[in-house]
Amino acid sequence: MQYSEKVMDHFMNPRNVGEIEDASGVGTVGNAKCGDIMKVYLKIEDNIVKDAKFKTFGCGAAVATSSMATELIKGKTIQEALKITNKVVMEALDGLPPIKVHCSCLAEEALHAALWDYAQKNGIVIEGLEQPVNDIGEREDIPEEE
Repeated sequence: MQYSEKVMDHFMNPRNVGEIEDASGVGTVGNAKCGDIMKVYLKIEDNIVKDAKFKTFGCGAAVATSSMATELIKGKTIQEALKITNKVVMEALDGLPPIKVHCSCLAEEALHAALWDYAQKNGIVIEGLEQPVNDIGEREDIPEEE
């Protein structure tokens, strides 16, 4: 299995690892099939994601996608943050092997789960944000791991 240099870099030197103690939103998403669990913490002020951190239990691709996703979301407005899909994360990493595409979906769902948590805590509705799943195995559009 061939990983891009960017995937290897984000796996070997992950950015934004850790927790944000007074996080504005926290999202935890897992994949029961492969055992990966991703937890994302967001600090949001004035509609801007000021900081993002993550804790991921999983394979190298799961760590790399978490790292890249938190890098991509920092400094974005909430509406811009919603546009960070698994495809955006994969492109930023110069691609993933087909059997690892689900890791990028995990990153997308974890970001959305943290945004959902923020919206719930603040009694707001974020246009275009749907209630996240706890297990990405519930999503229909994700290829199965071999």
